[in-house]
Amino acid sequence: MTATLRPEPRSSAAPAPRARRRFRRTRRPVRSWLVGLGLCLGIAVLGIIALGLGDYPLNPAEVLTALAGGGGFDSTVVLEWRLPRITAALVFGTALALSGALFQTLTRNPLGSPDIIGFSTGAYTGVLLATVGIGGVTVADGLIGTSVGALIGGLGTALLVYFLAYRDGVQGFRLIVVGIGVTAALHAVNSWILLRAQTETAMGAAIWGAGSLGLTSWSAVLPAIAIVIAVLPLLLISVRPLRQLELGDDVAASHGVRVEPTRLAILGIGVLLTALVTAATGPIAFVALAAPQIARLLARSPGIPLVNSALMGALVLLGSDIIAQQALAQPIPVGMVTVVLGGGYLAALLAYQARKG
Repeated sequence: MTATLRPEPRSSAAPAPRARRRFRRTRRPVRSWLVGLGLCLGIAVLGIIALGLGDYPLNPAEVLTALAGGGGFDSTVVLEWRLPRITAALVFGTALALSGALFQTLTRNPLGSPDIIGFSTGAYTGVLLATVGIGGVTVADGLIGTSVGALIGGLGTALLVYFLAYRDGVQGFRLIVVGIGVTAALHAVNSWILLRAQTETAMGAAIWGAGSLGLTSWSAVLPAIAIVIAVLPLLLISVRPLRQLELGDDVAASHGVRVEPTRLAILGIGVLLTALVTAATGPIAFVALAAPQIARLLARSPGIPLVNSALMGALVLLGSDIIAQQALAQPIPVGMVTVVLGGGYLAALLAYQARKG
């Protein structure tokens, strides 16, 4: 008579490996959702604070009453004077962060940003050529002219960087290095254009080039916002192939993704988002660089979460604009604040990468 061998019962003190893996898979989405809710709450709080700040201060209760249509002068201040600027900060911050998330995912590098690679600078070059070099429109007026100039400059820079970095495909590190070189050349071109322009035009272009959310009416804000929102469906279409490219070119190709055309199309979407914001506000630096990585660290995500990156970009730009308007005796362009904050972030990132290496 043979004995039947039975497996020993697994101790209840330690969960099964399969259960542990399932727990980790469910924990990450929960944390990502919690981070997203926290960012939404932060945006709401900052928005109410921003609506109450200014020469005519309002407390949160008065702001909420005005938003609910309470009427009177408070509603005019909140709905007509302050809300357009705050809406622009949220939408443009979202666009910049999504652009940065696309580039950082494609390059698999935290330095992969339109600020570093040069696409923002190229968009600014296009605007300068349209406003100063050609002279068909002015820096202050003509959103269509500046948008076309920014789009042509940004896409032209993207194509130049792409083909200079192309060698049996495009590697992320090579794209970043080539982009840094092209950025330096474009800064020289921009300085040359401003030096050749008339003094008043050059001063206006230089101030606008610092990056400002000085859009003070719905008539100025809504066209720019509508164009940015119209681009978002293209981003939704690109999410699936983008996630395939995260797994590597060989894996993406085995899943039926045409690697280089898809990569070039996603780069075009990112440049389009950056160019549209640059046309409306001037180049606002470092939001696209920092927001996706901060969102990734908070969510502890293996990849860059697009939704949380968008929310973080909106929060960062809105907070930076509050600092730009309230921190000093005279308001300054928001681009000056993001440069200071982003410069500190970049220095910390490089120090971390050096220690890690």
